[in-house]
Order: sequence, then structure tokens, then C-alpha cells
Amino acid sequence: MGLFAAARLTGLLLMSGWAWHIGRPPRAILGRAWDADWYMLIAEHGYGRVLTWPGAVQSDLAFFPLYPALVRGLSSLVPGVTSGSLGLLVSWSAGLVAAVGIYAVGERLHGRRVATLLVLLWGLMPHSVVLTMAYTEPLLTAFAAWALYALLTRRWLWAGALAVLAGLSRPNGIAVAAAVLCVVAYEIARGGRNRTAPGTGGRNRTSPGTGGRNRTSPGTGGRPVTNPRRDPRLWAAAALAPAGWCGYVLWVGFRTGDPLGGYFAVQRGWTSTFDFGAGSARVVRDIVLRPAVLPLTMALLIVLAAVLLFVLFVLGRPPAALLVYTAVLVLITVGGSGFFESKPRFLLPAFPLLLPLALALTKARPRAAIVVIAGLAGLSFGYGTYLLTLSPFAL
Repeated sequence: MGLFAAARLTGLLLMSGWAWHIGRPPRAILGRAWDADWYMLIAEHGYGRVLTWPGAVQSDLAFFPLYPALVRGLSSLVPGVTSGSLGLLVSWSAGLVAAVGIYAVGERLHGRRVATLLVLLWGLMPHSVVLTMAYTEPLLTAFAAWALYALLTRRWLWAGALAVLAGLSRPNGIAVAAAVLCVVAYEIARGGRNRTAPGTGGRNRTSPGTGGRNRTSPGTGGRPVTNPRRDPRLWAAAALAPAGWCGYVLWVGFRTGDPLGGYFAVQRGWTSTFDFGAGSARVVRDIVLRPAVLPLTMALLIVLAAVLLFVLFVLGRPPAALLVYTAVLVLITVGGSGFFESKPRFLLPAFPLLLPLALALTKARPRAAIVVIAGLAGLSFGYGTYLLTLSPFAL
């Protein structure tokens, strides 16, 4: 928590100093800029706002409800504080909870050094300035990290409940539900037979997503659950996991008069669709063939780096829970069209991508590791300041 807070506080102070220098209030930038303003208006007035632009109809139904609901709940407990300030309180608190969850996952899989570096790298990503804004990425990452930890430790009900909350936080929160469903499906299909888990290379006989640490479920007194098909917690987790995401999508559908397609029509109004990367390919072509502004070029470089890190991550044969979660996030980011400059932000919850880099830094010479971390810090602080104060694009 200390390392993560220090990293983000340093970036925040540098950005604030520059914002004051150019005459822009930092709190307004952090708490009411771009999507943050949509969330705060939902918290203040509920759903119902629609803006019409040439070629786009932007409805606030595209924004999932948990974050504005938390802000609204806090406003009733702390009257007189602006929604933007309360939104920052939620995001900063969620960021700290996420940092601890990321550490817990990394420590269970690879030990304390890797876990500590994993948290620090997450706080120093080029676009991690988003983690200090009134945005939903910190909230989703907090739920996702602890849901993955619950899967690694076979706490099925916790995993299902956290997947519900993740699904109510952001559209790509469906990745958490996918991880829970895949791990639970394997457990049930396994039916108590003592098989080697996929992705372990025969090294252990644990279930996928357990990190190889235990063979029993909590609360069983050390006795293995011999037939997962009869474990009601598994079935309950499977039923819970997609409930948050599906529930909101169906609610939007009924509200718009199209139960199954209404939400996706709302997303199309924001020019956001899943087209298997066709739209992204057109943007990449334009970036390569024509002069491009810095946010688009950086977005392309970050996405390419994420794809490379994903390949290295897969080669490391991670637990199935982390593999499925990360794969869905990468697939949604690469295969979706819409605001290309926002793709790095969509990858912020994909913290397992940083595991190969964290592992490499633990094996590197201390001087080399310090140089890499210092370089990342400079890039993160400088580029974050640019994104919030000078960039012509919304985050």
C-alpha cells in the first residue's frame, strides 16, 4: 500500500503543480473530467441523460451502476461534500484495496518480492494516472484481484460474490465472471477425480486457479472435498458470478424496450462495438501511414506491449483463473472498436500481464532493476500529466 500510494501521490503532485501553473483546478480535472462527469451526474440525478452528436448518441445507460451508487450513498452519509470529491474518495480507497489484492495474488504465486514489484509496476504504468481519477478502473481491479485470490484459495462463495460486484462496476467486469465460471466448471466436470490441473505440466494435482498451494477447501478441517459435484458452494458461485453483469444488461434492455439488444444498442451509440479488431485495425493503419497525435501513438504502443506481455504470461503457464481473466480483458480491448485512445485504460485491470516483468526484475541486477523502475516512473508521471492537462482526447 505504501509503495502504491507513494507512486500515485508523486504523479498526482506533479500533475497538480502543472495544472495550477496553466490555470486549471486539479480537483476538477480528477473529479469531473470526461467519464467522471457522467458518473457524478448519475450519482446526483440518476439515469436519463442523453447527448446527441453527429454520428453518435451518447446515453448514460452505458455506465454501470455500482460506482455512482457508492458515491450517492456516501453523499447521504457525508452531506455538504461535492460528488467529485466523494468519487475521488471511492476511487482512491478502491486503489489501495486493489493494491493489497494484487499483492496477495502475487505473493501466493511467486512470493513477496515478485508481489511487491507487481504492485509497484501497476502503480507506474504509463496511463496509471487514471487510478487517481473518479473513474471505475480502481473499483473493478479491487474486486477482480480479490475474486482471483478467492479462486486461488478455493473460497468459491467469495469468488462468486466479488464477481457480482465486478460485473456491476464496468462492462469488462464480465472477465471476472468468466474466470469464476471456467474454474468452477472444471471443478464440477472433474467430479472428484484426482487429475492434474490444466496448465501445470503435471507438476501438481491441485485444481486450476489454486496456485498449487492447497488441496482442500476452507472449512473442511483438512479433508478434501471428494465430489465437487455435490458441493453447493460451487453451484452457488456459478450462479452468482454472471448475475451482476447480466442483471444490469437486462435492466438496460427492458428500460429501452429491447431486453436482449438494448444495452448493446446503447454501446453502439457510443460507437463502441465488438468487431473482432476490424475497427482497431483501421485506426492502426491510419497511425502507421499518417502523422498521429501522441495519445493515439502511445495507445498503440501500450496495446502492442500488452499483447507481448500476454504471450509471455501464457508461456509461464499461470493458473487457469488468472489466464481466463486476463485473456478476456485482452480480447475485449483488442477486439473492440470505439475510442482507440482509451484502450490502455481498459487494460489497467489486467494486472497479471505485469507478472513476467515483475519476475524478470527479481532476477535482474539491482542497478538494472532500479533503472527500469525509474524510467517507468518518469514516463508514468510525465505522460499522466500530459493526458490530464494537455491531451486533446478524453481518457
